[in-house]
Amino acid sequence: MNVFDWLQDVEIPDSFAGFDLVEVRFKGGRKEFMRNDLRLPLVTGDAVVVDAAGSGWHLGHVSLKGELVRLQMRKKKVSTDSKEIRNILRIATPDDEERWQAVRDLETGTMFRARAMVSELRLRMKLSDVEYQADRTRALFYYSAEDRVDFRELIRRLADEFRVRVEMRQISLRQEAGRIGGLGICGRELCCSTWLTDFKTVSTTAARYQNLSLNPQKLAGQCGRLKCCLNYELDAYLDALKDIPQVQRPLKTSKGEAFLQKTDIFRRRMWFAFKGDNNWVMLDTARVRELLEMNKRGEVIESLLPPREEAPEPEVSAIVEGSLDRLDDKIKSSAKRSKRKKGRGEKENSAETTEARAPREGREPRAPRPEREPRAAQEPGTEPREGRPAREPREGRPARDGRRPASAAPGGPRPPEQMTSPGPGDIDNPVPALGDTAEQRGRRGAAARPSNRRGGRNRSDAPRPEGEAGETRPEGGRNRRPDSPRRTDSTAGATP
Repeated sequence: MNVFDWLQDVEIPDSFAGFDLVEVRFKGGRKEFMRNDLRLPLVTGDAVVVDAAGSGWHLGHVSLKGELVRLQMRKKKVSTDSKEIRNILRIATPDDEERWQAVRDLETGTMFRARAMVSELRLRMKLSDVEYQADRTRALFYYSAEDRVDFRELIRRLADEFRVRVEMRQISLRQEAGRIGGLGICGRELCCSTWLTDFKTVSTTAARYQNLSLNPQKLAGQCGRLKCCLNYELDAYLDALKDIPQVQRPLKTSKGEAFLQKTDIFRRRMWFAFKGDNNWVMLDTARVRELLEMNKRGEVIESLLPPREEAPEPEVSAIVEGSLDRLDDKIKSSAKRSKRKKGRGEKENSAETTEARAPREGREPRAPRPEREPRAAQEPGTEPREGRPAREPREGRPARDGRRPASAAPGGPRPPEQMTSPGPGDIDNPVPALGDTAEQRGRRGAAARPSNRRGGRNRSDAPRPEGEAGETRPEGGRNRRPDSPRRTDSTAGATP
C-alpha cells in the first residue's frame, strides 16, 4: 500500500513550518497517524518506534509525510487535534529491528496453535492472522465469524499458553482477504491489499447493467463476495445505456417473434434471433427503435433488416462521354510524343559519340590504317606481314606457287599400296585413292579448314581458278610457329 509523494521535489520556503503528523504502516497494510513532536528528520521508509495503544512500544515504517498527510486526514475525516493520535518515540535502532524480527517469527506457530484450540472448543470462527507487539507484551488475534462467538474460554487458554495479553478483533471477509493478499483474475495484486481502504456494497444489479453472466464463480473474488471492481465502470455503463432502447417484449414479424440475444452497449448494436434458429441478425439502435414503433402501431414487420436502396443505373450518355474518335486521337498524340522523344534521344546520343570521338587536346590524330589485301590476292613470292618471319621451304620439295601439283600427293609421294585401290568389280582397273586427284584434294582442304565468319576472315574477293577449292595458305596452320619441327614424309603421307 505505497503512496507516491508527488510533492517531494517541490521546494518549501524556509519560513514554512512543516506538518508534524506522519503516516506509519504496520503489518497487514494497517496504517495510523502519528505525531512527530520531537521534529525528527524522517524519510519515507524509515523504521520508527511509536507508543503502543495500551502500554509498551511498537515498531512501524513511515509511509507518508508532509502536506500529503494533511490531505489524507481530510479525506478520512480525522481531526488533527484528536487525542487518539500517539507520538513517535525515536528512530528504530538495529537492536529494535532484531527484536521485532524475532517476535514476527513466532506469529506463524502461534496462529496454528490457536486454530487447534478453536477446533477443540468447537467455536464457529476462523482465525486469519496474529500480530505480536514489538516488545512481546501483547498479541492481537484477527478472526471472522458470521454470528456472535463466546471466546472467553479461548482467551484464557491463549493467555496461559503464550504468556501475553490477548486481544481479539473481528474483521470482515474483505478485510481478511486484504490482510492475506494475493493476485486477482486480472493478474494484478488485490485492490484491498494495495490501495483500497473503504469497502462499498456490491450488488448483482451492477452485473446486470454491464451484461455480465450471473455466474457466482466468475463474479466472486477471493473473499467469496462480489468483486469490488464491478463498481468501477458502472457509471460509464449507465451513461451509455441512455441511448439503448429497452426491449421488454420480442419483436413480432411475419416470420414469427424475434428475441433479443445480445447487446453491445458501447457500439450500439443489438442481435435478434427467431425461435429455433441459430442465425442472429445484427441491428443498430435506430433500426430497433423503428421496429418497436411499428409494433406499437400494430404493423407487421416484413423483415428485420432495413430495405436496400438500389443505386440507379447510369445512362449511356454518362458512360460514353465525348466523341468516339477520342481514343484514336489519344493514340496518335502518344505516337507523336514517342517519335519526338526518340528523335531527341538519337540526337543526344550522336552528339555524345562525336564528343567522345573528338581528339583530345595536345594529342596528334592517329594515321588511318592501311587496307589489308585479301589473302587470295597476295602472291606466294611476296614478303610476309610485319611481325612474322618468312617461312623456309621444306627440304627436298620445290617452292609452292600457290597451287599443289596434281601428281604430288600431300606430304610427299605415297606408297604403291596407297596410290590405288581395286574397284568394286575389277581388280585390274584400280581406282585412285582418296586425295590423289586435284578435286578430292581441294574438297578435303575446304572441309578441313573451318570458315570463320567474324570480320570476313578466310574470305577473298578475288575469283578462284577452276579446280582450286581451298585457299592458298601455307601448310601447317596460321598459329604454328615457324621454328617448330615439321612432320616427316612418312607421317605426313599417311591417310587421315
